[in-house]
Amino acid sequence: MKELSLYILDITENSTRAGAKNISLEITEEGSRFSFSVSDDGCGMSEETVKKLSDPFYTTRTTRKVGLGIPFLRLAAEQTGGHIEISSRSAEQFPDTHGTKTSAFFDSSHIDFVPLGDIISTVVTLIQGNPDTDFVFTHTKDGKLVSLDTKELRAVLEGVPLDSFPVLEWIRESLSEQYSQM
Repeated sequence: MKELSLYILDITENSTRAGAKNISLEITEEGSRFSFSVSDDGCGMSEETVKKLSDPFYTTRTTRKVGLGIPFLRLAAEQTGGHIEISSRSAEQFPDTHGTKTSAFFDSSHIDFVPLGDIISTVVTLIQGNPDTDFVFTHTKDGKLVSLDTKELRAVLEGVPLDSFPVLEWIRESLSEQYSQM
């Protein structure tokens, strides 16, 4: 993939397929250190499954026989001197505290660093496609913050669906305004 936002979209969609109702997406930039993490309260995975994620010929999907998202993300991170970390707690073993966290770390000054891309469209797409899931999005760069919390939006909107066009446009405009000040 040519943009990190597409990896974020892929990982987050995996979270929704795992039944997550709460997903946190955190991006941090400090100097040349760039990282992102996606945390969820989905069904989680066993330790054995987490170990298999780097194998491109392992996937839980039935629509195709390969799963290249994590292997390609690992390669993108390692090419910059970074790495990825995946931790998960399965609902079977941890019925009250299950979920998965996927984190990727990069050196953004490296020539092979993949740009972030259109993260605003990624966040809007995630909300539009998963209006019943709560998302907390934060992007910190050199002490400045862009954020969005759908739980806060729901409290103000009082029953107006998050996937309605005016709400999605407001979300896009709000994030764009915050990024213009970053």
